[in-house]
Amino acid sequence: MNEYIILLRQNRNYRYLWLGNVVSLLGDWFNLIASAELITDLSNTGIAISSLFLARFLPLFFVSPLAGVLADRYSRRGIMIVSDLLRAATVLGFLLVRSSGQIWLLYVLTMFQFVLSALFTPARTAILANVVPQKDLVTANALDSFTWSTMLALGAFLGGLATAVFGARTAFVLDAMTFLLSAWWISRVLVAPRKVAATGAGGWLDFVDGFRYLWSVPFILGISLVKAAGSLVWGSINVLEVTFANEIYPLDAPWLQEALNIEDAGTAALGIIYMMSGLGTGLGPLLMRRWLGDAKERMLWGITIGFALMGGGIAGLGLVSAFPLFLLATFIRTVGTGTIWVFSAALLQMMAPDRYRGRVFAFEFAALTLTQSLSIMGAGFAQDNLGMPLPAIAVRVGLSGLGVGAVWLFFLWRHLTAVRQQNNPA
Repeated sequence: MNEYIILLRQNRNYRYLWLGNVVSLLGDWFNLIASAELITDLSNTGIAISSLFLARFLPLFFVSPLAGVLADRYSRRGIMIVSDLLRAATVLGFLLVRSSGQIWLLYVLTMFQFVLSALFTPARTAILANVVPQKDLVTANALDSFTWSTMLALGAFLGGLATAVFGARTAFVLDAMTFLLSAWWISRVLVAPRKVAATGAGGWLDFVDGFRYLWSVPFILGISLVKAAGSLVWGSINVLEVTFANEIYPLDAPWLQEALNIEDAGTAALGIIYMMSGLGTGLGPLLMRRWLGDAKERMLWGITIGFALMGGGIAGLGLVSAFPLFLLATFIRTVGTGTIWVFSAALLQMMAPDRYRGRVFAFEFAALTLTQSLSIMGAGFAQDNLGMPLPAIAVRVGLSGLGVGAVWLFFLWRHLTAVRQQNNPA
């Protein structure tokens, strides 16, 4: 862990960027659990829960092309600050949702919140390579993943507990406060102005120009689709976990409810599941990096291992019959997803030119949210209409994840020679 501490101590700009991420992510997990609980109270159906996640993901798909263009043309720091301030105002609107007749407002506000997130995320991912030297990019990405996961673990646990004890409104207020604090930290990041090449294009034409670059470099295109391939599988778990927590593994022990004054045992269980997810996604990339190192070829093999762990862990969710074993399967599958996420991001930051980087990550983000939305819709439909037990759905999802990993392995085998030639030029 020493190298991560050194990076935070020595790189002032990354430290402020990281601190903004810490507080923002903490509030996000409060928000997600509170929203899921509110939806469950107002309309407890698989489609209603799926609609919540679709409201979070679909705006990311439609806005990401514009977000990538903005991130390559304008101040990435400025985009992030404005997005945070507007998100703070938006999440306070969640306090207006009080009845099932107002559930549409929650969806609308969620969509607007994630329109702003679609502007924020490519800018932050692209600016990372502007504030961190290339030799430290894997370290920074691993630390970002560990931070995301730690905040998932801490925020989900505290958010689940706070929502169960104090209600969803407290979580929404806390989320708004974290966006304001994030904007303040990011305002302290100092980045040298970038030289933006005048292409004569604009808007969608700039995005098309970025896509032409990706199409001309198939290997980078393939890496930019790694998260999308994974989310085609793991997106469904966002829906299934809510039902697992509420119907199969609620924390309904009387002594526990009395000790913690818990009114909703399912929400508390969901918080613990998310906490375990945070541990897996946080520790996974650190352990994989310690084992495999930072070489490009080794990170590519790490992605392959990640797919295997993800698929096997998801299948395990449906094969176990006790909550501790369910948490173990959750840990295994999130070690895989965390490894996929960190290694693919670091490879793109190393290999994509700065003038295209915002659009490359916007394309990656758009593809990710599209496949995640499709996966979420499929999970909600299967849960409500196929008449299939929830564990059986999880097993089938896990097996499909192993199939996606096999496709990636074939792609890697086709391009591995080019990677070795790049690493060892004659």
